[in-house]
Amino acid sequence: MNDTNVEIWLEGCRKQDSECQRLLYRHFYNYALTICLRYAASRDEAREILNDSFVKIFSRIDRYTGQGPFKIWLGRVIVNTAIDRYRALCRARTSEAPGEAADSIECAPSALDYLYHEDLINLIQQLSTSYRMVFNLHVVEGYTHEEIAEKLGIQVGTSKSNLMKAKEKLKRLILITSLKA
Repeated sequence: MNDTNVEIWLEGCRKQDSECQRLLYRHFYNYALTICLRYAASRDEAREILNDSFVKIFSRIDRYTGQGPFKIWLGRVIVNTAIDRYRALCRARTSEAPGEAADSIECAPSALDYLYHEDLINLIQQLSTSYRMVFNLHVVEGYTHEEIAEKLGIQVGTSKSNLMKAKEKLKRLILITSLKA
């Protein structure tokens, strides 16, 4: 598929053509799911985020102005949908379960050599919701702690703390996984 097909599908989506919506969804499914898996605790939750994202995309397709690649816009919608889901979960809970103590365990330099992309996604999914959200926004998406704090409605210090704890937990998980390999 090429960009011409995407443009045709986008025009069809603007006219609420269900076949164009289906083709656009199928074309970007794997890309979108990869983003969702980084923010979700499970594959099922990732699919929920993905479907919620495409509902937003199809209902707000007129907001995509063609400035920049559609794929970038789609990715931002997905990340914002994951953030919205996180905020809703935070509002639903009065308090998050206490975080785990972060033991300082150094990760062997070759530990990552034993892991595949899917393994890393599975390890990230084992992080608490707060840790996973901050980790992805900072490390993967490149947001600053100030931007993360604003998006998630938390303090800058909380963002920094959650990132540090997420990294420590991932180090432990990677070490354990590499020892099993």
